[in-house]
Amino acid sequence: MVTTTYQVQGMTCGHCVSSVSAEVGAIPGVSDVQVDLAAGKVTVTSESPLDTDTVRAAVDEAGYDLVGA
Repeated sequence: MVTTTYQVQGMTCGHCVSSVSAEVGAIPGVSDVQVDLAAGKVTVTSESPLDTDTVRAAVDEAGYDLVGA
């Protein structure tokens, strides 16, 4: 298992957390998504390292910006 933390900009509420969790959680191989709303961090556990562009696309789909990994 691989755990990676990403910095996500624009999340402000519980709905934001749900949206990001659902989109990132739908990436094949992802087993867990934890969102720290106050810090703007999303920690993803997956079977193998994820392509950053794949994670960025999922975060974009949720309506937010991936600003760092």
